[in-house]
Amino acid sequence: MSQQGYVAAPPYSQAQPGMGGYQGGFGAGPAQPLYGHYGGPPQAFNAPPAGMMKSSVSSAAGMPPPPVSSQYNPNVQQNGAHPQRYPAPPAANSAYGQPLQTPYNSMASPAPPPNQQLTNQMSAMNLAPGPMQSPPPPISSVAQQPFQTSPPPAMGQPQMPPGPQSPHMSPPQSPQANMHMAGPPMAGQSMAGPPMAGQSMAGPPMAGQSMAGPPMAGQSMAGPPMAGQSMAGPPMAGQSMAGPPMAGQSMAGAFPGAAAGMAGPPQKKLDPDSIPSTTQVIEDDQAKRGGQVFSTNMRGQAPPLVTTDFTVEDQGNASPRFMRCTTYALPCTADLAKQCQVPLATIIKPFASLPNNETPLYVVNHGETGPIRCNRCKAYMCPYMQFIEGGRRFQCGFCSCVNEVPVFYFQHLDHMGRRVDFYERPELSRGSYEFAATMDYCKNNKPPNPPAYIFMIDVSYSNIKSGLVKLICDELKTLLEDLPREDGTESSAIKVGFVTYNKVLHFYNVKSALAQPQMMVVSDTAEMFVPLLDGFLVNYQESKAVIYNLLDQIPDMFADTNESETVFAPVIQAGVEAFKAAECSGKLFIFHSSMPTAEAPGKLKNRDDKKLVNTDKEKTLFQPQKGVYEQLSKDCVAQGCCVDLFLFPSQYVDLATMADVPSHTGGSVYKYNNFQVQQHFLRDLRKDVEKSIGFDAIMRVRTSTGFRATDFFGAIHMNNTTDIEMAAVDCDKAVTVELKHDDTLSEETGALMQCALLYTTIGGQRRLRIHNLSLNCSSQLSELYKSCETDSLINFFAKSAYRAILNQPLKNVREILVNQTAHMLACYRKNCASPSAASQLILPDAMKVFPVYMNSLMKTAPLVGSTELSTDDRAHQRLSVMGMGVEDTQLLLYPRLIPLVGDKLKLDELGNLFFLLAQLGRWQRGSACSTALFRGASDRFWNIPAGERPLHVPVAGTSETHGQNNKTFTIVRQKDKPEMVFRQFLVEDKGLHGGASYMDFLCYVHREIRQLLT
Repeated sequence: MSQQGYVAAPPYSQAQPGMGGYQGGFGAGPAQPLYGHYGGPPQAFNAPPAGMMKSSVSSAAGMPPPPVSSQYNPNVQQNGAHPQRYPAPPAANSAYGQPLQTPYNSMASPAPPPNQQLTNQMSAMNLAPGPMQSPPPPISSVAQQPFQTSPPPAMGQPQMPPGPQSPHMSPPQSPQANMHMAGPPMAGQSMAGPPMAGQSMAGPPMAGQSMAGPPMAGQSMAGPPMAGQSMAGPPMAGQSMAGPPMAGQSMAGAFPGAAAGMAGPPQKKLDPDSIPSTTQVIEDDQAKRGGQVFSTNMRGQAPPLVTTDFTVEDQGNASPRFMRCTTYALPCTADLAKQCQVPLATIIKPFASLPNNETPLYVVNHGETGPIRCNRCKAYMCPYMQFIEGGRRFQCGFCSCVNEVPVFYFQHLDHMGRRVDFYERPELSRGSYEFAATMDYCKNNKPPNPPAYIFMIDVSYSNIKSGLVKLICDELKTLLEDLPREDGTESSAIKVGFVTYNKVLHFYNVKSALAQPQMMVVSDTAEMFVPLLDGFLVNYQESKAVIYNLLDQIPDMFADTNESETVFAPVIQAGVEAFKAAECSGKLFIFHSSMPTAEAPGKLKNRDDKKLVNTDKEKTLFQPQKGVYEQLSKDCVAQGCCVDLFLFPSQYVDLATMADVPSHTGGSVYKYNNFQVQQHFLRDLRKDVEKSIGFDAIMRVRTSTGFRATDFFGAIHMNNTTDIEMAAVDCDKAVTVELKHDDTLSEETGALMQCALLYTTIGGQRRLRIHNLSLNCSSQLSELYKSCETDSLINFFAKSAYRAILNQPLKNVREILVNQTAHMLACYRKNCASPSAASQLILPDAMKVFPVYMNSLMKTAPLVGSTELSTDDRAHQRLSVMGMGVEDTQLLLYPRLIPLVGDKLKLDELGNLFFLLAQLGRWQRGSACSTALFRGASDRFWNIPAGERPLHVPVAGTSETHGQNNKTFTIVRQKDKPEMVFRQFLVEDKGLHGGASYMDFLCYVHREIRQLLT
């Protein structure tokens, strides 16, 4: 039996008179079009004239079109078999969105109460095969259109046996609801109007808008359960989906020619399983491409999803671990790009860590001459350079300039025009490699010193009393043994230094010759200087004894402190001055807990104002205070000083300003509320100290002619329009680069990109890391859509939206996101999909779960206008996402949920997690998932003990990539406080602080698409 795709019933935007006291029906469409440039009112949709049979896809499968009113088989009643049950349909050509001429109430007797009726309306959204009823089509019985893939396969008409009835879903007031009618299933919603009741439809159904009107799917309500609720009862025929739930993603309209006003009577079964499932897509990709080798020898090859476990073999293009694109087929012209509105971007993670079974990057050393480059565009030697004239010259693949080959580099060509030493030179045969840089690439033409790490601890009253200072000092003793080191060296070349501070700064001399550490105090915070050079930055192994001594003494030294005021900017300034004096780059680890209120440069005042939320001035909450910190960022980048901030606030600290320096220097901000999370903090700190990193970095992205990099998003600083400067770049940081056309691209030559990163290694060597990627170009939009990657697209949208909220009201940003989603999908529908009823929602295969991610993005803290969310948390998430790679944004917007079976928990092959929340008992919302999983792993069983209060179950496990992992499970019960934390991971449900459920959002986007198409 062929698999039935998901179909959408008659249009969502119809008005329904008599619905719960709404004049003109529930959501009779907004008074004016929603968006200025979105077409006017929808136009009439004409049904085929009498006697004409609309050809259906089933005919293509070799079956004759169904007769006008026959039955498929004796025990399945065909649509139209009981016409007398329904009032006569209105005129066949009534326009979409027109009120019904016959009162809705006559369809069920007695009339259900408004609440019940709305439920019935909602129940009409039946997105999966299952029994249901449907109004008779006008004049000719029109075959159900099974769903089309693009291109449509020959699919027969599925015949559905009557599915089991789910008693609690059939409203007693409606007699028809108890009939078995298993005509072709309809899916979709005959939900009139937008997905959210009573909303003033001035914009998309978004977070924080007041929701008058009856509750919608996902809100608790009497009456049958709604979208997203768990359904008791066995799965229905055709529901066990082995393959992806939607192949070509069309929501086919059951009655393309039916009168628009007909919303079928209530349905008995609501099945969210047949709309595209992200989990299904992830599992399918894992099944299809997991465990395989992805070879990068072809241009424009879309890689497996970020969630898939695969091995990369570098054969001339950079691994997707280093570079991913929003689409692997660029449109040939700017006009095509504008038409489809799919953003063209690449997400580059230059230092991504590679699994043990993949070859690390080769280092190419050309000695004094340095790397070979094109004379005109300065691109580095790579697989896209074409050797000509017997190997004496090469033509640049980026700008077509012909260059001489240096004598030492000359090599003969073989019969295919390839150099004989092709496979011996990484820069000719691989997509990613490194060059050893010469003095020309070093500051002041002299080799750099190895970098240094300075640990700066806030020793104010609250940190001493909470035990934080002691915890940090104890942890540093073991942590410093694991400083990152160059492969093949015994100990790390990184030097370490220590500072403590409250409203003054204390520097420590830990020279190996000393018996006791010495403290020097700087109280003039306005003119910051480092009071000692020799003995401040030392080699850990040499000074180990003195450092241990110091770390033991610090908690006792300040045990009786009463000082609660702190400084902040002078602390960073001190770090920069120390690196200047030592002529090295490095990283500051700052452990801080309160707003800097002491009299000093960078003093902050409380500017948190909940009254600004949902106003045009809300953007000021995300903007850093200008002045001292802006200049400090520039000083840090110039010196190669990266700042990592560990915050332990108990109240508002103006994180938007405090995190400004870390977010421009390639640093990270970690935030722990009320310091309740020792395990998290210690794990983050350990990972942060140990991770691979490059310092004093500058990156440039070069492209072949016809397009160029125009915009850059990340934890970066831009002094000009092309050079991306980062005080440091680590294995988690990614830069998202937007690409724009400046000419026509050629389908033959494709599009080439080269990312070159100049940096200092942890051993103090200057290197160039090169990543190359080639993409296809196409004049066919279908190629572009086929090569899209949803995870990369959403990374781009998240970063561009998070930047936009600094300058425009949230409402505008959310509207732009919905707008662009609708535009991208409408363009696909119009130009790439096979013709079908307007009531169908058709999604490109590569983007079928894009609406899930987009809806999840719009429910994230920065984009939700809610006064319940802390301003600092919103600013923190905004800044964190700016430096994220594709894997991290995917996990943030769609956390993996793993069901618990009984009281045993098995976590297998999950890769790394942040924390896990388990919930015993059952969700009221009926979510089948019981645990939310956010990064970490092990493969053992644990018993989860029962108890009356929230439990923290310590979990120890090891994972190859991350060494020892210590995790805690929090067991959450309903109505416990942690439940709210857990609930926010259920991204397909309605948002806690506003925001539509996935189902509602999908209907809303569909409505927008239809408006665009008419």
